[in-house]
Order: sequence, then C-alpha cells, then structure tokens
Amino acid sequence: MLEMSTEHIPVLADELLDLAAPLPGDTVIDCTFGAGGHARLFADRIGSEGMLIAIDRDPAASERFTEFDQQAVCQTRFVRQSFADALEMLAAEGISADVVYLDLGMSSIQIDNRERGFAYASDAPLDMRMDTEQAFSAADFIAESDASEIARVLKQYGEERHASAIAREIVRSREAAPIRTTSQLVACIERAIPTPARFAGGHPAKRSFQAIRIAVNDELAQIDAALPTAWGVLASGGRLAAISFQSLEDRRVKQFMTGKARGCICPPDLPVCGCGLLPEGQLLNRRAVSAGAGEVDANPRARSAHLRGVLKLGEER
Repeated sequence: MLEMSTEHIPVLADELLDLAAPLPGDTVIDCTFGAGGHARLFADRIGSEGMLIAIDRDPAASERFTEFDQQAVCQTRFVRQSFADALEMLAAEGISADVVYLDLGMSSIQIDNRERGFAYASDAPLDMRMDTEQAFSAADFIAESDASEIARVLKQYGEERHASAIAREIVRSREAAPIRTTSQLVACIERAIPTPARFAGGHPAKRSFQAIRIAVNDELAQIDAALPTAWGVLASGGRLAAISFQSLEDRRVKQFMTGKARGCICPPDLPVCGCGLLPEGQLLNRRAVSAGAGEVDANPRARSAHLRGVLKLGEER
C-alpha cells in the first residue's frame, strides 16, 4: 500500500472513495492531481490491472507525480495540461474511464508555497498562477485592468460587497507605485473597506484574493468546459465525482449533475410525456457531502468542501 504524505491530508478521502466506488482493474482519471493524496488511495483500490491517469497544469504537481509513480501498484500516466484541455485530448484518444473525479480550487502545495502568492497572510510576489509557465499573473491583472474590470471580477468571482471601492483604491495606489506583492494588495483592500466591516467576515482580503485567482486561472470556464468532456469519456455505469470549495464551483457541479439526472421536462399535469427525454445519469447523493467535525479539526481546509457525484446510466460495470 502507498504511504500517505505527512504533508498533505486529502479532503473527504473516505467519502470520495465510497462515492466513486473504484474496482480492481478500473480506469480512473484524477483531473486535479495536486499533491496526489486522493490518487494514492485510488491506486490501491484499482490494483495492478488498473490505470490511473493524473492531470494537472502545475509543474510542481509533475514532480510529485514522479514520486507517486515510483510507488504506485497500478499503471499510471501523467498529463500536464489544464483538466479541460487534457480531458478533450483523452476523449480524442478514445479513453473510456470508470471513474472521473475533480478536487477543485487550489492544492495544498500551491497554498503552502509562499512564493506562489496565493495566500494573503504572508508577503510574496503577486503571482497566483496555477501554471507557473503561464504568462499572465495576478500582478499583470492588477496592473493592466481598469477599475470597472477589477470591480466586476471582485464582485462576480468573490461576491465582494466593497468591490467598487477596492477597485478605485487599487487604481489610485498603482498610479503612485506598482503593486507587485501580496502585502501591497492587502493594504489597498484594507484601506478601501470601512473599518466596521474590515474583519466582520474573516480576513478582509479573502474574497478579493479568491476572485483574482479565479480570473487569472480562468477557473470557472475550465469547470464549464471540463464537466461535459468528463461525462463524454466516462463509460456507461461509470461515476463522476467533484469536490468543490466555494459556491461558484459547487453551483456549476450541482447544475451539471442534476441536469444529467433529469428526465422528462413536460408539465406535471400533462397526462402523457411528449418530450421523450430520459435521464442520462443518477445522482449518487441528493445533498452534497460535507466534512465531519473530526476532519475539520484535523484539517481546517475541509470546512468548506462539498462532494457530489453522479452515475452514468447504462450497462453496469
């Protein structure tokens, strides 16, 4: 059995395994390899006849995969691309998977590496790129976007009530000196938010950092593109699962999976179905699975996690 890394605690690990129900010999696609915590558990389940395809756009994840590959009991493959692009490539190859799962948002290796600039609690270059070879960074977004675009991103992706005030302060501040570090951006945000509201809902920069990270990495468009493609590579009887960490992610996952499980759309008072639509999937859980108190105590990052899954109807595995 593979040893779990002492650095990384995979969120909702047991719950994901139960929901995805991998079998010996299965083909599993891990769309967000990260530190490999979930992959290690799936590798043990699918065994020597199974295949685990890991996807991640972060070069740091490819280094972790090398370590994982040396210990894995199953067959392995790594694709260093965004999960939307990688799934499209696998679909073109005719890959048929029994399980596809996504662990959305940032990985632990990204959060814990201060120099990546994802954290607002420490000073670092204003980066936030999940793919460090990508040209466009958070510093570029702050330097090049006008106030209306900054405000739109903060409001749409961070649900920040003070988006306009923060955007104006960013533009005013950068005219005096470039904003190149996380602490400089945090200072702008703190100056823009009224004192009574500054610490009312956690750290005042939390929502803005989330919004800018989503914009820099085009995260929501990635999810919108990936879910249908993941469904396409899933074999009949296969299972699609996703762990999300904020409402914008979870809403997309829920709507997609609910849509696959929806059949007839005729008015309920119509005596005979006229649309002829049949459900393509069956929800594996009506309500999202959340972490229990014990897991949250051991790993506070699990607090906001939500797990959903759907079974692709057809011939059983």
